Amino acid sequence: MSRLHGTKDFWIGALRADGPAFASAVGEAPPETPVLSCPGWTVADLTLHLASIYHWVHSFAGSGEAGQPARRDDAELPTGVTPLQLWQHGYDQLMTLFDGLDPEAPAWNWAPQPKKAVFWLRRMAHETAVHRWDAQLAIAAGGPIEAKLAADGVGEVLDTWLPAGRRAAQGQWHGVVQLTATDVAQEWYLRLRGDGVALLDTATVFGHEDHHARAQVTGTASDLLLALWGRVSFDTLGVTGDRTLLEGLRTG
Repeated sequence: MSRLHGTKDFWIGALRADGPAFASAVGEAPPETPVLSCPGWTVADLTLHLASIYHWVHSFAGSGEAGQPARRDDAELPTGVTPLQLWQHGYDQLMTLFDGLDPEAPAWNWAPQPKKAVFWLRRMAHETAVHRWDAQLAIAAGGPIEAKLAADGVGEVLDTWLPAGRRAAQGQWHGVVQLTATDVAQEWYLRLRGDGVALLDTATVFGHEDHHARAQVTGTASDLLLALWGRVSFDTLGVTGDRTLLEGLRTG
C-alpha cells in the first residue's frame, strides 16, 4: 500500500483552490437553495456551517496549546452581513493563520492523532473540499475532488474519523474491506471488528495474517471519498463481496 503524504503547502494549496470555488458556487445560488447532499440544509445553512468551523478553528489552532478549547457554537449572522460575507471573513482569517502556522506546534484535536497544528491544515482542506462539492451540486455544477487530495481524504476517514468512533451509524461489523482508487493507483485495507477498526499496512503484515477482503470497492479517489462521507452511494462504484460491511465505513 503506497500512501500519499500531505504537507502544509499541499493542504494550503487545496484550500486556495476549493475556497474560492465554494464562494463562487454560493454566490450563484439563492440562499434558500436546497443542498441535496445535506438533506434539510439550504445554501445559507451550508455557508454558515463552514464559516462557524473556520472561526472556531481560528480561535485555537494557533494558540500553541494542546488543551481542549471551548465547544463550537453555530455562527451568528450579524445584522447587515450575508452568510457569504461571514464565510469570507472566516476563510481570510484562517488562511492568514495557516500561512504562518508551524505544523508541529501544539494544538488540540478530537482524534487519536498527535496534538499538533498540522491536524487542522489537513482537516480544513478536506472540510472545504467536500463542502465545495456540496455547494456546486446545489447549482448542478459539481466537479470531482482533486485526485491526490481525495486520496488523502480517504486516508483521513480511515486513520482519523473511524478510529475516533465517528461513524454515521452504530453497529457491529466484522471483516476486511479493500478500497482501490483507480486514478492514483492506491489501495487501503481496513479490518472491521465490532466497534473497532484497524487500517492494515499490507507492506509490513506478517504472512500468516488473513487479509482476504470480504468486500472490495473500486472507483476514483473522489468517488471513494464522497461515498465514505455519504454523498454518493457505494452502488455507484464497483463493489464485490459483502456489501453490508460498507455501512461500517461511512462517517459524518
